[in-house]
Amino acid sequence: MSRAPLDVRAFGAKGDGAALDTDAINAAIQAAHAAGGGEVVVPAGRWLSFSIRLLSDVVLRLDEGCVLEAAEPTRHPGAYDPPEPNPFDLYQDFGHSHWRNSLIWGDGVEDVAIVGPGMIDGVGLTREGPGSRWTHQAGEFPVSMAGLSAEEMAILVPDLEAMAGHGNKAIALKNARRVRLEGFTIWRGGHFAVLATGCDHLMIRGLRIDTNRDGLDIDCCRDVTIADCRVNTPNDDAIVLKSSLALGEVRSTERVEITRCHVSGFDLGTMLDGTEGRTQQLAPDQDRVTGRIKLGTESNGDFRHIAIRDCVFTRSRGLALETVDGGTIEDVTIRDIVMDEVTTAPLFLRLGDRARGPAGTRRGAMRRIGVRNLAAHNILPDYAATIAGLEGDPIEDVALTDIRLVYAGGGEAAWARRLPEDMAQAYPEPSMFGPTPAHGLWARHVDGLVLDNVRIETLRPDPRPPILLQSARRVTLDGLDAVEEA
Repeated sequence: MSRAPLDVRAFGAKGDGAALDTDAINAAIQAAHAAGGGEVVVPAGRWLSFSIRLLSDVVLRLDEGCVLEAAEPTRHPGAYDPPEPNPFDLYQDFGHSHWRNSLIWGDGVEDVAIVGPGMIDGVGLTREGPGSRWTHQAGEFPVSMAGLSAEEMAILVPDLEAMAGHGNKAIALKNARRVRLEGFTIWRGGHFAVLATGCDHLMIRGLRIDTNRDGLDIDCCRDVTIADCRVNTPNDDAIVLKSSLALGEVRSTERVEITRCHVSGFDLGTMLDGTEGRTQQLAPDQDRVTGRIKLGTESNGDFRHIAIRDCVFTRSRGLALETVDGGTIEDVTIRDIVMDEVTTAPLFLRLGDRARGPAGTRRGAMRRIGVRNLAAHNILPDYAATIAGLEGDPIEDVALTDIRLVYAGGGEAAWARRLPEDMAQAYPEPSMFGPTPAHGLWARHVDGLVLDNVRIETLRPDPRPPILLQSARRVTLDGLDAVEEA
């Protein structure tokens, strides 16, 4: 790499928040790349830009006091790069299927980095986009969205034409190798603050993200580390692993470690300003605020060797592991997790049969899931921790060790008599079954379940049983405690 950093001002950038600096920033990146690699510095200032194109062997540094602002096509003369053609966009939505319609994008790049401590402000990005072109509608949307009007759905899922000229991602990476994202902040990052698809050897460290939809989406990636990140996403998932068909092939997400991260669903912007607002109650899917770590929902490929440890969830939905499109989730280790203000179930393991994939897509599998030392407090009473496979296709070999679940309590007696259907084709969410017939743990269609030192508490009386096991084989109970506060 070249030794002398390249300052974008030397290429004509103004940084006054009024002039468009797109061309100057891209010229600096091109110069660094042409010189065999180097560092491009965006110093303190407000740098207004449309699409910035990463090139191999370039580090983009956002200095202290730097705000890289996403331009707004309806206000500024210009547009984001158009979404590239993708013949494989049938089974995942528009946002997952395109990368170039972003503030910063890289396709096929190697040895690149974006580093801080500056900020990306995605004020000019849209958080919406068309849904997938898949014609089978079962499982396309959460059951909780069934009551939305056509007008409300049109806002959430606009027509393709409405996206012309717009950008809907802060950072998008496709088929990249050896990438580092470190030390910067993303504020209102659009549909995805970061979308990485088909990337290998990806390091994401020390990011602060407070955004209006997804935080980190890691799709079909291998050898990934996500560490020391703070992600606030009241309207969608904070850190989510996926394995879609966006690249036109089945590709696994594997060897991923998520460590020392804090996810939450505070009001938008209030993680960054420190006020941690709690006025927003519902996400656009009509369930409570999101802000969680999740595997799925896109799950055409497999998930293997995933480790989640030393993470904190605050005012968010709990951990969710979901395979519904034919992929296998296996060898997942989760440990040392603390949750507070859990807005749905603290743990949700779901094997379904949405089958959003080519003809002949079969059910996937889930096996060898270990959760150790998880403590969750102030849990919404409606939904117990849930392990839900399917008849004939159980979830296999789940071990819950040193678990403490503290629910608000106060569930209804009628909930204990409920007999939810399997709902194989439904979009997976803890709320999909309605209030669960147990208040602490509900497991159905599971083969191999170990409960070792599991304690379930309620802060108010709850008439439902603490644990309900249905169609469960090879169950081992060793130290199970249920406590109800007077």
